[in-house]
Amino acid sequence: MRVISGAVFDDAVDIRKSSPTFCTWVGEILSTENKPQICIPEGFAHGFLVLSDTVEFLYKTRDYCAPEYERSIIWNDPELAIAWPLHGELVLARKDAEGKRINGADLF
Repeated sequence: MRVISGAVFDDAVDIRKSSPTFCTWVGEILSTENKPQICIPEGFAHGFLVLSDTVEFLYKTRDYCAPEYERSIIWNDPELAIAWPLHGELVLARKDAEGKRINGADLF
């Protein structure tokens, strides 16, 4: 995953219940200026916050999109305590606004 235009804060959370790093997250700013790429492994949740007026992402996936299998963890779950770099009004997609806390989510 990488940003080709704009900037985002991108994060990944280990949601593998048997993992010693369960509920641990990492986050990184991806932008056209710094040009990093991030690989989100299987068993990790992925989220991002757009930091610019617009953004364009490039994703590589190992399979076709299957929305019927998507799950969402609430962005501000206190157990995860993700340090989102919030500035201004937050606009959420409906599925993100309806996300569940990590303890109530259907995980791996």
